[in-house]
Amino acid sequence: MENSFRFPKSEKLCGKLRIKHLYDNGRHFTCYPLRVTYLMQPLGASDSSSVPSAPAALVWASKSLFKHAVVRNRLRRQMREAYRLHAATLRQFCQTNGIGLQVAFNYIAKEQIAYARIEEAMRKAVLKLAAAETYKE
Repeated sequence: MENSFRFPKSEKLCGKLRIKHLYDNGRHFTCYPLRVTYLMQPLGASDSSSVPSAPAALVWASKSLFKHAVVRNRLRRQMREAYRLHAATLRQFCQTNGIGLQVAFNYIAKEQIAYARIEEAMRKAVLKLAAAETYKE
């Protein structure tokens, strides 16, 4: 198995403060059924001690939309798998531009959608992130 298809713990966005900072200061766009919130920061910034060198990702499915944990867990598992398959593009983008990226993928559809559509939306979202302007001061 090739290393570019891994999704290690170091690339998972965790910690209440980092997640709150992402949602408070990040930008967002929608690739249905995903809402993508992201924050790009230069790696050399003075306040970037919490900026990871590789893109850090979070996947999320709302409890208010899906009452059963089984359904939420399945959706998160599908989003993680789709991200894992397409994350190499983001890693390359961050490494080339010297940018730290934090990104959250929120499932916003009110019903379960087939994995093929989730993967296509994830592919489009990752390509859009990789083509995005670099960070804004």
